[in-house]
Order: sequence, then C-alpha cells, then structure tokens
Amino acid sequence: MLVIVAPGQGAQTPGFLTPWLEDPTFASRFEWLSTVAGLDLPHYGTEADAETIRRTEIAQPLLVATGLVAALELFPHPTDAFQRVGAVAGHSVGEIGAAAGARVITAEQAMVLVRERGAAMAAAAARTPTGMTAVLGGDREEVLAALDRHGLTPANDNGPGQVVAAGTMEQLAALAEDPPAKARLIPLSVAGAFHTTHMEPAVDRLASLARAVSTHDPRTAFISNRDGQVVHDGREVLRRLVGQIAAPVRWDLCMDAMLDLGVTGVLEMPPAGTLTGIAKRAMKGVDTFALKTPDQLEEARAFVDKHGEQSVIETTPTWRMVVSPAKGTFHVSPDASGAETLAPGCTIGEVASLRDRTSVAALHGGQVVEWLVEDGDLVSPGQPLLRLHPAGAHS
Repeated sequence: MLVIVAPGQGAQTPGFLTPWLEDPTFASRFEWLSTVAGLDLPHYGTEADAETIRRTEIAQPLLVATGLVAALELFPHPTDAFQRVGAVAGHSVGEIGAAAGARVITAEQAMVLVRERGAAMAAAAARTPTGMTAVLGGDREEVLAALDRHGLTPANDNGPGQVVAAGTMEQLAALAEDPPAKARLIPLSVAGAFHTTHMEPAVDRLASLARAVSTHDPRTAFISNRDGQVVHDGREVLRRLVGQIAAPVRWDLCMDAMLDLGVTGVLEMPPAGTLTGIAKRAMKGVDTFALKTPDQLEEARAFVDKHGEQSVIETTPTWRMVVSPAKGTFHVSPDASGAETLAPGCTIGEVASLRDRTSVAALHGGQVVEWLVEDGDLVSPGQPLLRLHPAGAHS
C-alpha cells in the first residue's frame, strides 16, 4: 500500500523550486496558485534567501503550492491517484496539502487557508518571544518530564528519540541549562512556538474562515496529525486542520496508523527528505521515496506502480462514522435502536453530562453496519459511536 506524505515548515531551502519551474505546465499551475495566495511564490522559491523563506507567512503557502502542483505532475489525472494511493498525511501545514489531495477541499481553498494560516501564526508569534528546540535521543519519559518541568510543550512527536520542545525563549533557555540525560538539543530556526497555546489567536482566525469553507468527505484515507486517526468526514478534517495549529503534531501516531493500514511504500512530496528520513528510522521494512526534483518523476511513477493499489475507500463500500460530540453517557434513541437503516439527519441518541444533554445525529444516514457503543456507555469527545454504509453506495 502506498502513502503520500507532505512535509511541514522547515523543509524549504533557497532555490529548491528552480528546476520545477523550468516545466511550462508546472510554472503555469504554480503561477495560478500564487495568484490565489496573493504572493510572488515563484520568486520566493527561486531567488529569495533562507531568512526570507523562513518567514511563516511565506514558507507555508510556498510549501503547500509546491506539493499540490507536484502532485499533478505525478498524477496528471487526479482520479489516477484515488486508484493508487492508500492514504495521505501531512506534517503540520502539510496537512492542508494532504486534505486537498484527498479532495476534502479544493486547491484554491487550500491556498486561501494556508495564506491566512501563515499570516495569523506569524502575528501570534510576534506577541511573545517564543521558539522551538529539537530534543534528540534520551529516554522518552525523562525527556517529557524535563519538558513538563520547564513548562514546555512537546509540539512535535516524530517518533523514538525525536521530540520538539516549544515555549518561551526563557523556558527554552532553562531547558538548555537543565537538559534530559543523554539528549542533544538543537535550537530550530522558526519564528515561534508552533502547535502550542501560544498559537490560539491563529486558531480563532482560521476557525472564523473555516465556517465558510465547503468540504467533501475524503476520497482517500486521511491520517490526522492530532492522534493518528483515519478521518472520513470532511467537516471533521477541516475542524482538525484548524485546531491543529495550537495542538501537538503526533507524527509518531501517524506512522503507527500507516503501519496498521499495511503500508509498503511512503512517497514524500517536494521539498522532500525530512519525512522519509524519519520513516527510514521508525518504519523498518517500508520503502521510501523522496521526490525532490522533476528529473525523478519517472522513478517516482515506478515507485507508485510498485506500491500503489486502490484505496480502501475506492474498493470497498464507503462507510461513515458517527462520533460523540461531547463527554458523557451515551443513550441510544428508541427509533435508532435495532433499526437497519437510518434517514439522513435522524437522531441516533444523546450524550448526557452533568451540565447538559447533547443530541447526536446521523447527518448522512444510511445502512447500519455496526454499533460501536451500547446504551449507557461512557463516551469521550470524538469517540466513534456508529458505522454507517451510505444509502445508494455501490459495493
């Protein structure tokens, strides 16, 4: 099974886009996305220096646009991708490109969202001097304890021996003075403490925009940074993209999900190298391909041919998951209990807490495949309750 991954901020290097823009088709598509973003991305990807493209409001749109257009070079007909790619995932801002690749949002929507995301995160970072430090090696529990002791957040958990600490510059300085045993600290060249509470203002900004964004359910399995879950609802994917700005990236759990799905090959979109490097260390036995330059495209297509197969969503009956909106006790609706099919929008039950009772609806309706909880069970926010096969879907 093939998984396509998209890197996050920090993967960009000066001039990395130059060979790609020599292709007229790539150049015209990239110019279009640059126009949507309102930024001179061709300049930033070819002539700008490292300090300039390090800026959050530039780096993020640059990365997403590159991944989206490169995907079209790899799969000139998007439907080809749905028949070959088993799952997609993106690290941090790479999730926006992954969501567009799975057809949750359009490329144009992705560029508007990432433009506003980058600008909002840059503004949030300017409020307080914050930063990030990679913590390499050491005992995991000791590393996490050290971060907690200094009030830092494990903003990126990239697998064994690779945790990124984030917080104020004072907190990071204290960590440097009191590091965990046998760990190496590397300060990162980033503008702020991404994926922490310091980014909450950016979450508010993106949440207000997201209310106006239309979505579709993923055509390819989408693995979420938040917890490694495969998310099948388009609105839930968008909600997670917004919340993830201020929440840690659990790439370790994403890789676990890939292994659970049976991945045999991981292909990283340009500017590639970071995620395939992590995969080589953490996913033994899985082939990797880092697509860095256009002269690798034929080799990349051969890699796709070797590992690609139709995604689960394409080859088996599509199903939808109804999840709990809140914490509490789940009570099944009498009309839903024992029913073989449910009408769109019908109430399947409610979640009762000490404060209120929240109704739970099956927005799409369909044939009941499996109840995942019983009446009276305690449930958590986001916990799957019911699996449905959409009415009218073909097996």
